[in-house]
Amino acid sequence: MTEPGPPGEKRVPAHRRPGRGGKILSVWHISQKAYEGVRMSQQPVVAVLGLGAMGHAFAANLLKKGFTVRGWNRTRAKGEDLCRAGLTLADSAAGAVEGADVVIAMLADGDTTRQTLQAASDALKQGATLAQMGTIGVDATDALIAELQQRRPDVLYIDAPVSGTKAPAENAQILVLASGDRDRAQAAEQVFAAIGKGTQWLGEAGASSRMKLVVNSWLIGLMQSLAESTRLAEAFGFSTADLWQVLDGGPLAVPYAKMKLDMIAGGDFTPQMHLLWALKDAKLALDAAGDTRLPALENIAEVWQQAVDAGYGEQDLAAVYAYLKR
Repeated sequence: MTEPGPPGEKRVPAHRRPGRGGKILSVWHISQKAYEGVRMSQQPVVAVLGLGAMGHAFAANLLKKGFTVRGWNRTRAKGEDLCRAGLTLADSAAGAVEGADVVIAMLADGDTTRQTLQAASDALKQGATLAQMGTIGVDATDALIAELQQRRPDVLYIDAPVSGTKAPAENAQILVLASGDRDRAQAAEQVFAAIGKGTQWLGEAGASSRMKLVVNSWLIGLMQSLAESTRLAEAFGFSTADLWQVLDGGPLAVPYAKMKLDMIAGGDFTPQMHLLWALKDAKLALDAAGDTRLPALENIAEVWQQAVDAGYGEQDLAAVYAYLKR
């Protein structure tokens, strides 16, 4: 015997078993294939603008999880490997966003982000969601929100920078810092769940870009302190292993510090976060701080500018240790 199920479901024999009070209950068994078909049909189409380290990781994880993904990058070659996994690589940002339900912007800086989105805004799908996920600072974020509201008020803007660098992004272990109208953000939340380990909602659009500067200021201070502490330990005859053994197991044993100490010990500064981009974030935080005094961050920015000028900018921010040691 078969019973009709919800529209679109495969009709299969119902499993009948005694229920409460001796009544017969019917339980539908939906085939895995049918379930996957329904699930994938409900996934939003996603466009990723910017296929650098982070955007590339986002697109790769979305493709692995069955999303239809379109992409664009100023340097086309950075996205060509993803075409084998199913990415549709567009020749322009406007071409990439056309028909997309959710658009991720993960570009280098505020100016690039605004210019790219201005060029693509007319091509955005009616009622699409734009998730700006780069660290572009407060001024650029506020300007972008105002520009989009004027040009495309139908588009939902979600301010969504992330906490995490290249390796966590590749493993879908970033934390998304989201702000905007969550009640309308169901499609964006599906995307965030596919590329990260969680989403922290922080209020109105723009709040997340402010929190991202707070988080990165803490990270920058930690990295500078670690580099200087390691140099002092070496001056006293201790190794990085000695330093970690003292820290390990206590409240100062930050996993991030262990990762950077391993980089220092191995002399391998393959970038997870480029020193140049970390310096950019320090400057964005200082610009946004206004009258708030941040003397330590000001001093770090000066030192890191010197390190970038000395040629360390394309290495990981842990390379500030190598700059101090030279």
